[in-house]
Amino acid sequence: MTTKNKLDLRGLVPAPITPFTRDGAVDHAAIRRLGSWLGSFAGVKGLVVLGHAGEGTFLDDAEQTAVIESFVASVDGRIPVIAGITREGTQVAAAEAKRAVAAGATAGLLYPSHGWLRFGYQKGAPQDRYRAIYEESGLPLILFQYPDATKATYNLETQLDIAKQPGVFAMKNGVRNMRRWDTEIPVVRREVPDLQILTCHDEYLLHTMFDVDGALVGYGNIAPELLIALIEAGKAQDYRGARALHDRLLPVTKAVYHRGSHMEGTVALKHALVTRGILEHATIRSPLLPLPEGADVEIAEAMRSAGLVSEAPAAIAA
Repeated sequence: MTTKNKLDLRGLVPAPITPFTRDGAVDHAAIRRLGSWLGSFAGVKGLVVLGHAGEGTFLDDAEQTAVIESFVASVDGRIPVIAGITREGTQVAAAEAKRAVAAGATAGLLYPSHGWLRFGYQKGAPQDRYRAIYEESGLPLILFQYPDATKATYNLETQLDIAKQPGVFAMKNGVRNMRRWDTEIPVVRREVPDLQILTCHDEYLLHTMFDVDGALVGYGNIAPELLIALIEAGKAQDYRGARALHDRLLPVTKAVYHRGSHMEGTVALKHALVTRGILEHATIRSPLLPLPEGADVEIAEAMRSAGLVSEAPAAIAA
């Protein structure tokens, strides 16, 4: 069996938020509650922690390690926990990956070096980053395709080179350019048929759902049952069913993701989890800021309109 086939993420892979206490410390009790709840859904195939939704780059090394450990404990071996690997330099990212392995992570979602967002990358540099980090840590890696609007997006040649490397078993694609999506995904499918392709287009799920093995999305925090159904409809090529789910979720999508900055979605996800009874409050870390007054009410109303109401009262006390 090849590395690409060892982890099965063909379904929903939520990217959990990181809960904080009201005074700003990592809330490990809330992590265990959130992870246990998400892991209880049959269609959830793994959790990707310490990503953008998880405010991973806002945590120090010890906090990152502890967050991974708490999520690992929360799922009790039922599903894998995958760690975001975000450090900019390859050497420090490799050390981050090794810490993730020691904390119990099964795989890593490797971010581009963030200097590339503004300045672009040298030809071959992304391939070298994936090779070096896998060789140093032994951590299986997910290729992360950034939006087309950034200079850290990988052209098709680079995507294929990375996807064919040892240790790379899946792609999280968030290119957010449907022309590129429609032309590049079929080529990746043909050239690397055992690569698992996961959409991360939280705000474009309907368009991308018919071409993928699953979804790796922050959205999975708040609507796992509906996203699992949407993935199943996409795999069945059931457009009518998928469209109905999309339309049911659209008020939530607008309240959470149709905002001035995609980063505001992290704050909105926490408010939505309050509505579901999983979190008590929506505390965040700087440089995130609270949403405008009334946004929490808007989000709660959208969640209720989609039938995503509070869990049983015991959920908060669990």
